[in-house]
Amino acid sequence: MYINITDSETADNKGSSGGLVHYLDKENRTDKEKQPEYWFNHERNNIVSNEVRPAIDYNIAKLSKVDAKFFLVNISPSQKEITFLKEKYGEDGVKEHLKAYAVSIMDEYARNFKRPGIESGKDLLWFGKLEMHRYYSHKDPEVTQGIKKRGERKDGEQMHIQVIVSRKDITNMIKLSPMNKSKGKNTEHSKKMGQFDRSAFKSSGERLFDTQFSFDRALTETFRYANTQKKGTLEQRMALHAEKKSHEEAQKLRPSEKLQQAPGNKSDLVQHKTYLKPPEPTQFLKSLFGKTASDSAPGIPRKKKKKKANDQQQDQQQSL
Repeated sequence: MYINITDSETADNKGSSGGLVHYLDKENRTDKEKQPEYWFNHERNNIVSNEVRPAIDYNIAKLSKVDAKFFLVNISPSQKEITFLKEKYGEDGVKEHLKAYAVSIMDEYARNFKRPGIESGKDLLWFGKLEMHRYYSHKDPEVTQGIKKRGERKDGEQMHIQVIVSRKDITNMIKLSPMNKSKGKNTEHSKKMGQFDRSAFKSSGERLFDTQFSFDRALTETFRYANTQKKGTLEQRMALHAEKKSHEEAQKLRPSEKLQQAPGNKSDLVQHKTYLKPPEPTQFLKSLFGKTASDSAPGIPRKKKKKKANDQQQDQQQSL
């Protein structure tokens, strides 16, 4: 799960949101034969672009020309996560479930400020737009290498959601900036400007996805793992490596197959073992094992017994 916050995708967020709204509405212009994809928020799922721009642009009380007026929240599940959702909810159901997830994400966004009066997404002014595709830009290595062209669609599952959220809360009174780096360390600054921990926000969004959709996420696929590998200390990386090894060992200990048991009958639990079949004896061994002891070496024992008896008879005659 990739969750990121930027000032803007294509337009300056210190002016009108019109350029960004127009950009995010591109699939409705290119795929005219399909049902248009409307904007949504915590209240409605049928918001048109003409409503989004004025709502964001007029919610700027006491903001100067150089202040950010809005921010862009990018919610991008991985191809593995999208495939999982499609298998669980189908092609049509996945869209609505992903939108509901975005609503919960904006609740986490609001709570991350830890600001009185900002308790959920309902206290924010925001609009989300679901997009089905992603497109190559001039920054992609495939474009610079001449493999793909700028503007060409990327392959695979690319469904994602873009959210435009106003700098001011829904009452147009409280300033909120996710670019604030105080994280609550500066108490006085936090009281005035609020606080926002972007790492905590990304982690909470990931946990929310796993909980909401019962998704089993591997340790190496977590934001915590990637962030520790990139920014963690040596001790933190070593601890994470030990945790990874422990997880792998636990996976090896799990039985590959579970024993089958009939309901209510514990005596039916049977453990199957495999025994090696002894090799077949050769023809010579068969003939040897099939004979009696006296026939195993014919003639030899009888000759010895007869000679011994004759010797005893001769000795008796000489003694007489």
